[in-house]
Amino acid sequence: MGRRRFDHLWIEICVAAGRQLPRYDLWLRLHALGSDPEDLTREDALAFCDGELDAFLRARGGLTPPRRRRRLRRAVARFDPRAPTPEERLAALTQ
Repeated sequence: MGRRRFDHLWIEICVAAGRQLPRYDLWLRLHALGSDPEDLTREDALAFCDGELDAFLRARGGLTPPRRRRRLRRAVARFDPRAPTPEERLAALTQ
């Protein structure tokens, strides 16, 4: 379940930034902060959003507006890794 949370965090950060960011950079940053990206908890993801997100984005070319950061935090807080994502639901329909 934790890997799904990492994937969701990365996607939401990319959406907030308006471009695709290096996934591996996020992986390394979370690891450096003492979080395990393979088993990322909700609390770890929210702590990253609250504390390190701005520095992470700044190091990769800019910040996002406060409104986008609030939306990102809400999306991360609400994410349930047990529920299928919209992409997974759509893929199931096309099979």
